[in-house]
Amino acid sequence: MTLLHRQFLGQSGPTDVLSFQHGEIFISLETARHHARAFGNSLLRELKLYIVHGLLHLHGFDDRTPSEAHKMKAAQERILRICSGAL
Repeated sequence: MTLLHRQFLGQSGPTDVLSFQHGEIFISLETARHHARAFGNSLLRELKLYIVHGLLHLHGFDDRTPSEAHKMKAAQERILRICSGAL
């Protein structure tokens, strides 16, 4: 994931999820495990969050500015709530 992050975004270090214009979503399972423990989430919830995050990027959302990140986080939480209620 670190290599992809550097190669495609020019940023060093690992990241949790990367999305590409042809619909590919790459998820770092190692980061998901670490964040799940750190934030008190289950691994499944963390992975669902990463999938939704990647899909939102594919649909034009961005999180590079605080305002964009706030909008994206709100959309993620709405989608996760809806999906949890649908099961």
